Formats: sequence, C-alpha cells, structure tokens
Amino acid sequence: MHHAPDGGFRNPWPDSEPRGWSDVLRWTLERRRQERVPTPPRNSFPSATPVVVHPRASKTDFTATWIGHATILLQMGGLNVLTDPVFSQRAFPVQWTGPRRVMDAALPLDALPPLDVVLLSHNHYDHLDKPAVKWLARAHPNATWIVPLALGAYVRGWGVKEIVELDWWQQVEVRGLRVTGTPARHFSARRLGDRNKTLWCGYALEIAGARAYFAGDTAYHPEFRDIGARCGPFDFVMIPIGAYDPRWFMHVVHADPEEAVQAYVDITASDAEARALMLAIHWGTFRLTDEAMDEPPRRAAASWRAQGLDESRRWIAKFGETRRFAGSG
Repeated sequence: MHHAPDGGFRNPWPDSEPRGWSDVLRWTLERRRQERVPTPPRNSFPSATPVVVHPRASKTDFTATWIGHATILLQMGGLNVLTDPVFSQRAFPVQWTGPRRVMDAALPLDALPPLDVVLLSHNHYDHLDKPAVKWLARAHPNATWIVPLALGAYVRGWGVKEIVELDWWQQVEVRGLRVTGTPARHFSARRLGDRNKTLWCGYALEIAGARAYFAGDTAYHPEFRDIGARCGPFDFVMIPIGAYDPRWFMHVVHADPEEAVQAYVDITASDAEARALMLAIHWGTFRLTDEAMDEPPRRAAASWRAQGLDESRRWIAKFGETRRFAGSG
C-alpha cells in the first residue's frame, strides 16, 4: 500500500526506500575522488523550432512538443496540456546556485498557447518550478491543474485556482480529457520536514479516441504492464531515461535507459500492434547526476535495437521538436 501509516506516502515495492543524508554524503565524497565527465557547453544539444498552433489545434490533431526535461506541450483533442512546467534557469530553491540549465526552455512562457490542463507529477525542483507556476497562474487563470494527493496546497498558495488532486488509479474528466493518476516509484521532498508528505505519480490521458501516458519521474517498477492493460493501448508515451548514475544511489528513484525501454515493452505488452510512439524525456536539460549528459539517448537507442523494437516508434527529440502522434493531420 502506498499510503503510509503516518499519513504520508511510500513506494509499495521492495528496495524502494530513497537514500538518506548519509548516502548523500557518501556520494559527495565519491564525486570528489573521481574525475567528472565534463558538462556540455550551454545550448549545445540539437534544437528545432516548435510547431505550435495558436490558440488551439483542431480536435483531430494530436501533437507533442518537447520543451525540455519533463516539460511537454500536448495539443490533443482541441486542448492544450502542459506537463511539469519548469522554465527557470536553475532547479533549486534559489537562482544563484544549484543545477543550472544546459539547454534553455525551447518554448518561452509567453509563447505558450492558452492552457486548459497542467499536470504535475511531484514536488521536486526540477519538476515543480515556483516562479513558472506563479506566472502561469496569472497568465492562464482558467487552466485546471491536476496534481498528486496533498500537492494542491503548494500551488494554491502560488495563485492557482482550479486544482484536482488524484491518488494512484483515480480518474477525473476535464473538458473531455480523461486523466488517470498512475503509480510511480519515486519520492517527494521540497523542504525540511516534508519528505513523502505529498504523493508522486504519472498520468494516463484519453480524449477523442487517442491515449497518451506521461510517466513523470520514476524508477522501474512492476506496475507498468498494468498501466498499459488498464489505461492503454497508448498512441504516445513519455518515459524518463536520464539522471541514473550512480546506480547504488539512483536505482530506487530513476530508471536507466535499459529500464526505460523495458518499461515501454511492459506498457505496450497488451497492444498487439505496439503502436505507441515513445518520447525519451528527463535528459539533457539539467546536470543532476554523474553520467555523461549525452549518454542516455545513446544507451536507449542501443537497448531499443537489442529488444528488436520498431525504430520509427522511438523518438529522441531535438529540443523544441514537435511531432504528431495521432490524428488526421
């Protein structure tokens, strides 16, 4: 059960307790002794010009634009849906230190179309950006924000008015979009004393006959197959592939590329056509962990080929790239 006795939340699977401060110290000392892989120059990864329809695409068009990290603009079924909106330069409580962007947001805040739904996966700083939330709350006051249990109080205090909290497997329908909260293997913490006081999750989306899945931030877990069986078959899935080394520390919170590909296999197991397009997310934007920043897509591609999967279904996007995943065009 993912509800803890103290009123907080937990991962219900074995070996899923996130590391503590002593492990953070061990990792810090290890990093000092090891030669670090250089961080790429600013804005050096391939980029593309986003193709966004204003104010909204038609109800038969379904496109995704990767803004960076876990921030994706979905134009689906006539709605504009934004995931984990992070636009600040640093994923940290302050903007003068902490992990800084290697790649700028591919679409600035003021270039977004009118938002209908915003999805938040959890409260970590690289997924929940207070300045961005406050800006969006003012600029898009009619958007409905869908968040995990107990996270609503954060964004309500930052000006968001329409909030729906979901537990795992709970559903809500907003403007014709059916949203299901889905299990994730992660944790929450934003300030001292609030560890695992708010839930973390992914989301399955369905509108106008098309289905998409946003995994949020997650390690590999045994529920991916059930997500596909209960909420699929999906046309489009967004799965994190980066921020995974060292494994002794990160394996309980972040999937590595091979696990991300296995998650895709699990999610599509009940779909005889395995038609889902997979967008690889959560890499190349912030330097959060020890692996080379260009390693995740290379390893994901190698694992994809080793699994014998359809190459046309793997999308390692350029920053800002837009692609259609369903609809008539």
